[in-house]
Amino acid sequence: MASRPLRIGTRGSPMALAQTGMVRDRIAAAHPDLAEPGAMELVVITTVADKVLDRPLSEIGGKGLFTKELEQALFADRIDLAVHSMKDVETWLPDGLVIAAVLERDDPRDAFLSPRASRLIDLPPGSRVGTSSLRRGAQVLMRRPDLAIVPLRGNANTRMRKLQDGECDATLLAIAGLERLGLAHLAQDVMPVADMLPAVAQGALGIECRADDADLIARLQAVACPRTTTALMAERSLLAELDGSCRTPIAALAQIDGDRLTLDGLLFKPDGSAHWATHRSGLAADAAAIGRDAGAHLKAQAGETYRRELQ
Repeated sequence: MASRPLRIGTRGSPMALAQTGMVRDRIAAAHPDLAEPGAMELVVITTVADKVLDRPLSEIGGKGLFTKELEQALFADRIDLAVHSMKDVETWLPDGLVIAAVLERDDPRDAFLSPRASRLIDLPPGSRVGTSSLRRGAQVLMRRPDLAIVPLRGNANTRMRKLQDGECDATLLAIAGLERLGLAHLAQDVMPVADMLPAVAQGALGIECRADDADLIARLQAVACPRTTTALMAERSLLAELDGSCRTPIAALAQIDGDRLTLDGLLFKPDGSAHWATHRSGLAADAAAIGRDAGAHLKAQAGETYRRELQ
């Protein structure tokens, strides 16, 4: 890294650039040599998910479309690391790549935005909630079957503009993302996890790099958060047990208190007409096993036939 800048790959959306800037600043704070002018550079890479905005992710290949081109750039040695929202990272990484560090998680909850109501429960019957997230849509319909879900793609700024233009009456966005953009004040409500369980790994940023880049992996430990890493291990193990993808409405949140971990998970029918819940707890050191057990419990409740229909 001494002979050239540390090249950080990122998508070009305002959210991605803000998040990558946060990661860059934390790396610089941990390593003074990387705080020097020109020691790091951002490399903007456009992904398929940024290009195709007229169809749900589930129809064009899933959440891996946010990361595929960045991973190709890692393999081609065009970048040294990539910054991702961990909720966009596929359940299984390509061979040769690793998540070298997960930063301390920000607020994992969802924010409610609407010019018509201050809370989801206050929306008039028949209101249109814009989202392309099957998880959010299923939970909205589970609580308010009288509402309509309409597709809403694009980055956070685009979705907020579409909301103001009247394409829908309300939408939901991760509060962590709004905070990173300095737009948290636009949220009418931050929804309790009891009403809207977050996506797996929501609120967490991860740094991906080549598995054989031992020096870089060692340096990135300075910005890693062990507590968040453990929580995400439980959540992503649940997801792996369910073979989760963007076609599967799944929500999960692990929380740690001392050496104990609790994990709540939900699996839904996309129309919100049925759901299955699990709650597990145990030692944080057993995070992966707790996640697998929780996923197996959801799978058993939902049944094999329904699970195949989701995939």
